[in-house]
Amino acid sequence: MDTANLTREETAARSAAITVRGIRVELDLTGAPERARAGFATTTTLDFSSTSETTWLDFIGLSVDRVVVNGEERDVDYDGARIQLRDLAADNVVRVEGTGAYSRSGEGLHRFHDPADGLTYLYTQYEPADSRRVMACFEQPDLKASYTFVVDAPAGWQVLSNQSASSVDVGVGVQRVEFAPTLPISSYITSVAAGPYTKVDGVWQRDDQSVDLGVFVRQSLAQYLESDEILEITRQGLDFFTDAFAFPYPWGKYDQIFVPEYNLGAMENPGLVTFTESYLSRGAATDAQRAARANTILHEMAHMWFGDLVTMKWWDDLWLKESFADYMGAHASAVATRFHDAWVTFASRRKAWAYQQDQLPTTHPIVADITDLEAAKLNFDGITYAKGAAVLKQLVAFVGDDAFFEGARRYFAANAYGNTTLDDFLVQLSAVSGRDMTEWSRAWLQTTGLSTLWLERTADATVLVQQDPRPHRLRIGLYDRVDDRIVRRDQISLDVSDERTEIELAEADLVLVNDDDLTYAKVRLDERSLATVEESLSTIEDPLARALVWSSLWNATRDGELAASRYTAIVRAHAPAESNIGLLVGVLANAAFAIRHFVAGDRRVDEQRLWVEATWRALQDADAGSDAQLSWARALAAASAFDDARHLEVRALLDGEVPEGLSVDPDLRWQLLTGLVTTGHADVADIDREAESDDTGSGHTAARRARASRPEASVRADAWRTAWDDESLSNDHLDAEIAGFRAGGRRDLIAGFDDEYFARIAGVWRTRSIELAQRLVVGMFPAADSLGPVDAWLEENPDAPAALRRIVVEQRDHLARDLRVRAAQ
Repeated sequence: MDTANLTREETAARSAAITVRGIRVELDLTGAPERARAGFATTTTLDFSSTSETTWLDFIGLSVDRVVVNGEERDVDYDGARIQLRDLAADNVVRVEGTGAYSRSGEGLHRFHDPADGLTYLYTQYEPADSRRVMACFEQPDLKASYTFVVDAPAGWQVLSNQSASSVDVGVGVQRVEFAPTLPISSYITSVAAGPYTKVDGVWQRDDQSVDLGVFVRQSLAQYLESDEILEITRQGLDFFTDAFAFPYPWGKYDQIFVPEYNLGAMENPGLVTFTESYLSRGAATDAQRAARANTILHEMAHMWFGDLVTMKWWDDLWLKESFADYMGAHASAVATRFHDAWVTFASRRKAWAYQQDQLPTTHPIVADITDLEAAKLNFDGITYAKGAAVLKQLVAFVGDDAFFEGARRYFAANAYGNTTLDDFLVQLSAVSGRDMTEWSRAWLQTTGLSTLWLERTADATVLVQQDPRPHRLRIGLYDRVDDRIVRRDQISLDVSDERTEIELAEADLVLVNDDDLTYAKVRLDERSLATVEESLSTIEDPLARALVWSSLWNATRDGELAASRYTAIVRAHAPAESNIGLLVGVLANAAFAIRHFVAGDRRVDEQRLWVEATWRALQDADAGSDAQLSWARALAAASAFDDARHLEVRALLDGEVPEGLSVDPDLRWQLLTGLVTTGHADVADIDREAESDDTGSGHTAARRARASRPEASVRADAWRTAWDDESLSNDHLDAEIAGFRAGGRRDLIAGFDDEYFARIAGVWRTRSIELAQRLVVGMFPAADSLGPVDAWLEENPDAPAALRRIVVEQRDHLARDLRVRAAQ
């Protein structure tokens, strides 16, 4: 048995026997700059009661050096993941002294050395089960405790945790910071950060409540922080959630820190929320990027209640935090900030993630069957986040805003600082709404798959057809041409649950099923509506209606019902006039994906050429300094790695010959240069010159990717070997090697590694952390012309770890879809 992979059954048994009163964690980070390889000293003292004489603590580190139980020194029984405890009393104090390992994978205590100024930064990331890489603990969400952190760190560093410091003792070159005890929280949302971070202070005040705000970033990125906007969104969010949930923010201070080489978008550690630095632009940023950052700030803030205050008992009910936070991120953005079109982006991009995930053979109910930690890790996916949020939007349409929020208020009041399951929420919602939520839960939370809706018209009747029926509350919009616009003339509301529902519906130029995007379903356009949008999509006035049309077109393309070339023609015709930047960014990404995956090989070269020309032309025509101009420039950079028709113009952009208003910042420069490198129009000397001018962490990663992208068989072979064999690579540097290996879709350079891929994946799953192993298994999956090799591996490895098999099955399904859609063209 892999003792690091905790199961639901054994953790349930442990929580039945253990009650934790308090945990004290002492970390010595004073050797971080010099002793990274040697690790850090970690001491944990746990105060708990037990009805069993035996249990175990979770810890993954370099060593466990000492275990003391109730004042008695015990032999260390440690297998690399678990510390066995025996002869326990009814009440116990256990002290564990050990050595933890600094991380380069973003799991546990991550260490980053900034090449821009030589400074070192540390931060933790735990979800779902990596706090055990920093401290000995009960690594499961239903064993909450009050945590007290004590951190030794170099003097002058910012030292942060979930609570404010209660004392700081500064010695010669060293400081000891002790933090106030937390309220009861789960191990995975405890947090520590340390380093010479730059801080911007703020405050939020409401009635008699005052919350100190802090925004942190490493010094070399301080100029890009946009702290005023971040603090404004934070205050708007705290105003909104305080009113919405009728439960004051409970965690004291509210710090937000942007950290390097981060695996997630963000993490909801109470009092110390961590964000990826990708939310900070080193130059121009579109409003879509700022909207995404605002959405994430509000998503994490919603977790302060959904997830932190009230936490799921086990990862089966992960949706109780992630689905709710995803919904709240969009809802709060739309009603409390300037980003009023948040639901437009949700409809076009977030739900696309859900639709894709829900059509995989590995899809699962929103309330999932999570047997162990490896399964939990993989269920942070489009079902748990985006489908769950879409279903909550349907729930709000079903019971109403007032009932939904009142149910949430009662849920928090009844379960504060505790752990819950699905039934705990449904009980409160049923009581408020007066509706029995059992059938709704069964239809939406406990099933898989999605409905597809379309209209069938005959001379006698109009029928709304539903494939894979579910109960929907939805609207149908009727749109007509008025002068040079497409405007909504009428809208009808209805409840449907059957496979066929006869309705009265007038004729219209565009009939939009699921108008206003109330439900979760794919929608097909009838032929008249499709003809209308081919001609006039960009003239539809309502951006949410355009989002639903773009979504319908994309789903039909993915399903092979709309030819990929027809889809890309619509994009070329209407994307240049798309005024909503969030929609534009998503459409550009989908068009590029369609060309590389869904267009048959003999036509792909022509489609790629048309796309490069379209991006170049749209770049020239875009308004100076507009978000659209920047988005088209990025699209051109990406396209130029697959077709070199505009390589001279791309080189000119790098040399300063840019359209008026376009900001070619360091990140865009790397995208443009990597496109040239991939097609052989730039070389190592160009890369070296760019790296010299951008001697930063981002620059080093981008240079690594560019070097691995050179169109030479030996270079791609080196990238292959480095990715699989160099265990010193950080998470970001591993991604760079993988991206370089795959650059430009050059199967002629990399197809020879297909067999080796299948020979390696089981071994890498055993020897690397799940984060890095997953990147390799997904990133290196062969984009072959046959399913034979992957089918053979699945047949020959029935006993491979379930999480590994799931990833391979999903990659097989993506490839199968590519091949199926191409064949249908």
